[in-house]
Amino acid sequence: EQVGRGQNRRIMSELKPVPIYQLKVSLIGISPMIWRRLLVRSDSTIADLHYTIQIAMGWSDVHLNRFHIHGQDFGVYHDGGICFSDNPDKVPLSAFGFQIRERFLYEYDFGDEWLHEVRIEKRLLLDPKKTYPVCIDGKNAAPPEDFGGAQAYMQRRQELKYRAVFGDNRSDDDFDDEDDSEYESFEEDPPFDPDVFSRREVNARLRQYT
Repeated sequence: EQVGRGQNRRIMSELKPVPIYQLKVSLIGISPMIWRRLLVRSDSTIADLHYTIQIAMGWSDVHLNRFHIHGQDFGVYHDGGICFSDNPDKVPLSAFGFQIRERFLYEYDFGDEWLHEVRIEKRLLLDPKKTYPVCIDGKNAAPPEDFGGAQAYMQRRQELKYRAVFGDNRSDDDFDDEDDSEYESFEEDPPFDPDVFSRREVNARLRQYT
């Protein structure tokens, strides 16, 4: 009888719905805020979350990365980068016992230092009709790769806003080579629009990843 009860408990545990984390991922140091709201399974891994954030923010995963959670670093290894003590494919998010409103950091590109705050907003029940991960909201485009970090991005964004409102009366002598290359990042073809975010496109890529 005791064995039977143990088996029943195991079966009930296996049938118990997987909790879903509602996360808000925000890029630190930029205004107006660049953010995404994501639903991820609690049994998904650190590697899954890395790729989910890359897709949701529009990054290209060409630079080093790391999470800083509960005083420890985790991440997906890139050649020449940090060797992490834990295999990111083997560490589920549920292992951290996250509480509502808890926060941790995700860093991408150690040169530009794009810091993301990841906040646990809710724990939800799994919806069998949904495919996870999924992006349910967001605002603004992430900066172009290799742009120089939050401060450089904010400065260029303000200058472009000024040019759009008042026109650009400066001569070529007012720009050095570095200025030109950074403006080209905004004025590529098609031109980069910092105010654009397409949840539909993000979710199409997330479904491909899934």
